[in-house]
Amino acid sequence: MNRELLAPWVLGRRVPLPLVAWLALVWVTLWGDLTVGNVLGGLLTGLVVTWLLPLPILDPGIRVHPVALARLLLWIAWNMVLSTARVVLWVALPGPPPTRIVRVRLRTSSESMTVLLMIALSTVPGSLVVEAYRQELVVHVLGLTGDVTGTVRADVAELESRIVRAFGTRRDREELG
Repeated sequence: MNRELLAPWVLGRRVPLPLVAWLALVWVTLWGDLTVGNVLGGLLTGLVVTWLLPLPILDPGIRVHPVALARLLLWIAWNMVLSTARVVLWVALPGPPPTRIVRVRLRTSSESMTVLLMIALSTVPGSLVVEAYRQELVVHVLGLTGDVTGTVRADVAELESRIVRAFGTRRDREELG
C-alpha cells in the first residue's frame, strides 16, 4: 500500500490511520456501546492522540506472502499430524522414548524470522527449542531413532526456508541463497 494513504500528513505531522482505527476500536470497546457518536469520538480521540504523541515508524521486518503462507501452514499441519502420531506411538510403547538434543545453524540473521522459527518448532509435538544463540538454535527432539542430527538439521532448514518465503523481506530471502 502507499505510505501516503496509510499515514497522511495532518497539520505538519504524519498520522498513521491503522493506529487511529485501532484506537477508535479500543474506544468503542471501552464505552461498550456501538453508536455513531462513540465511533466518531473514538476516531477523533485516536487522531488527536496520534497527532499529539507521534510514535516512530517501526518496521518489524515481516512481510506476508499469502501463497507461501498457505504452503507453510499446510506443511506445518502435516508435520503436526506426523509428529503427534510419532509421540503417541512412543508413549504407548514400554520404556523411555529416544530423545536427542541437536544444535542447528540458521542461515537467516533476522530476529523476526528466528522468533517465528522458534514458535513453529515449539508448537510441533516432539520438538522444543531449548536455547537460542546468534544464528543458532539448540533443539530437543523426541521419538526419532538412530543418528538424527542430519534429519533434524534438514527439517529445521526446510522450515526456515518456508518461514522466510512466507514472512521474509527481500534481504531475508537473499540470505537463504
